[in-house]
Amino acid sequence: MKVCYEPIGEMHCDVKEPVSAPRFYSASDVKGVIEIYEPFLDGMDSLEEYDQIVVLFHFHLSRGYVLKQKSPSGRTKGVFSLCSPMRPNAIGMSILKLVRVEPPFLHVEHVDLVDGTPILDIKPFKPPEGT
Repeated sequence: MKVCYEPIGEMHCDVKEPVSAPRFYSASDVKGVIEIYEPFLDGMDSLEEYDQIVVLFHFHLSRGYVLKQKSPSGRTKGVFSLCSPMRPNAIGMSILKLVRVEPPFLHVEHVDLVDGTPILDIKPFKPPEGT
Protein backbone atom coordinates (compact mmCIF):
# COMPACT_ATOMS: atom_id res chain seq x y z
CA MET A 1 0.00 0.00 0.00
CA LYS A 2 1.27 3.45 -0.88
CA VAL A 3 0.17 6.49 1.15
CA CYS A 4 0.49 9.99 -0.30
CA TYR A 5 -0.28 13.38 1.24
CA GLU A 6 -0.82 16.81 -0.28
CA PRO A 7 0.49 19.71 1.80
CA ILE A 8 -2.19 22.14 2.95
CA GLY A 9 0.31 24.95 3.49
CA GLU A 10 3.83 25.83 4.56
CA MET A 11 5.74 27.38 7.44
CA HIS A 12 7.37 30.78 7.12
CA CYS A 13 9.90 31.65 9.81
CA ASP A 14 13.46 32.88 10.36
CA VAL A 15 14.88 29.37 10.89
CA LYS A 16 16.61 28.50 7.62
CA GLU A 17 18.74 25.48 8.54
CA PRO A 18 17.76 22.37 10.55
CA VAL A 19 20.80 22.77 12.83
CA SER A 20 19.41 26.20 13.86
CA ALA A 21 15.94 24.89 14.71
CA PRO A 22 14.97 24.55 18.37
CA ARG A 23 14.97 20.89 19.39
CA PHE A 24 11.46 21.00 20.90
CA TYR A 25 8.50 23.33 20.43
CA SER A 26 8.11 23.62 24.21
CA ALA A 27 11.57 25.24 24.47
CA SER A 28 11.23 27.55 21.45
CA ASP A 29 10.79 31.30 21.41
CA VAL A 30 10.67 31.42 17.58
CA LYS A 31 7.65 33.08 15.95
CA GLY A 32 6.34 32.20 12.52
CA VAL A 33 3.46 32.22 10.11
CA ILE A 34 1.76 29.21 8.58
CA GLU A 35 0.38 29.99 5.13
CA ILE A 36 -2.65 27.87 4.23
CA TYR A 37 -3.04 27.23 0.50
CA GLU A 38 -6.14 28.42 -1.35
CA PRO A 39 -8.10 25.18 -1.70
CA PHE A 40 -7.93 24.63 2.09
CA LEU A 41 -8.86 28.10 3.41
CA ASP A 42 -12.36 27.10 4.54
CA GLY A 43 -10.71 24.65 6.94
CA MET A 44 -9.48 27.63 9.00
CA ASP A 45 -13.03 28.55 10.08
CA SER A 46 -13.36 28.78 13.90
CA LEU A 47 -9.69 27.94 14.50
CA GLU A 48 -9.33 31.23 16.41
CA GLU A 49 -11.33 29.63 19.24
CA TYR A 50 -8.19 27.74 20.30
CA ASP A 51 -5.02 28.93 22.03
CA GLN A 52 -2.88 26.10 20.67
CA ILE A 53 -2.84 23.94 17.56
CA VAL A 54 -1.30 20.58 16.71
CA VAL A 55 0.67 20.89 13.48
CA LEU A 56 1.59 17.77 11.51
CA PHE A 57 4.34 18.35 8.98
CA HIS A 58 6.80 16.68 6.62
CA PHE A 59 10.52 16.72 7.50
CA HIS A 60 11.29 17.76 3.92
CA LEU A 61 15.06 18.09 4.46
CA SER A 62 15.46 14.67 6.11
CA ARG A 63 17.19 12.02 4.00
CA GLY A 64 16.86 8.41 5.09
CA TYR A 65 16.60 6.97 8.57
CA VAL A 66 18.11 4.55 11.05
CA LEU A 67 16.05 2.72 13.65
CA LYS A 68 18.63 3.17 16.46
CA GLN A 69 19.98 6.68 16.99
CA LYS A 70 21.87 8.60 19.63
CA SER A 71 19.73 10.86 21.80
CA PRO A 72 20.93 14.35 22.77
CA SER A 73 22.18 12.77 26.02
CA GLY A 74 24.34 10.35 24.00
CA ARG A 75 22.28 7.25 24.82
CA THR A 76 21.33 4.98 21.89
CA LYS A 77 17.56 4.66 21.56
CA GLY A 78 14.96 3.49 19.08
CA VAL A 79 13.78 6.22 16.70
CA PHE A 80 10.21 5.96 18.02
CA SER A 81 11.42 7.16 21.43
CA LEU A 82 13.08 10.22 19.88
CA CYS A 83 11.97 13.41 18.11
CA SER A 84 14.52 12.87 15.34
CA PRO A 85 13.62 13.96 11.79
CA MET A 86 15.28 10.78 10.45
CA ARG A 87 12.26 8.45 10.64
CA PRO A 88 10.72 5.74 8.43
CA ASN A 89 7.94 8.23 7.61
CA ALA A 90 9.35 11.74 7.87
CA ILE A 91 6.31 13.11 9.72
CA GLY A 92 6.71 15.58 12.56
CA MET A 93 4.30 17.04 15.10
CA SER A 94 4.44 20.28 17.06
CA ILE A 95 2.02 21.97 19.43
CA LEU A 96 2.20 25.67 18.62
CA LYS A 97 0.68 28.70 20.32
CA LEU A 98 -1.90 30.24 18.00
CA VAL A 99 -1.51 34.02 18.27
CA ARG A 100 -4.00 35.08 15.61
CA VAL A 101 -5.78 33.97 12.46
CA GLU A 102 -5.63 36.24 9.40
CA PRO A 103 -6.56 34.04 6.41
CA PRO A 104 -4.58 32.68 4.70
CA PHE A 105 -2.14 33.07 7.60
CA LEU A 106 -1.88 31.57 11.07
CA HIS A 107 0.49 33.52 13.32
CA VAL A 108 2.16 31.11 15.73
CA GLU A 109 4.80 30.91 18.45
CA HIS A 110 7.07 28.14 19.83
CA VAL A 111 8.09 27.18 16.29
CA ASP A 112 10.57 24.30 15.92
CA LEU A 113 10.16 23.92 12.15
CA VAL A 114 12.34 25.20 9.31
CA ASP A 115 11.22 27.86 6.84
CA GLY A 116 9.43 26.21 3.92
CA THR A 117 8.35 23.12 5.87
CA PRO A 118 5.28 21.53 4.20
CA ILE A 119 2.27 21.44 6.54
CA LEU A 120 0.20 18.24 6.27
CA ASP A 121 -2.59 18.90 8.77
CA ILE A 122 -3.69 21.11 11.65
CA LYS A 123 -5.85 20.11 14.58
CA PRO A 124 -7.04 22.04 17.64
CA PHE A 125 -5.11 21.24 20.80
CA LYS A 126 -7.40 20.51 23.72
CA PRO A 127 -5.39 19.94 26.90
CA PRO A 128 -6.92 17.69 29.54
CA GLU A 129 -9.18 19.44 32.04
CA GLY A 130 -7.33 20.84 35.03
CA THR A 131 -3.98 21.41 33.31
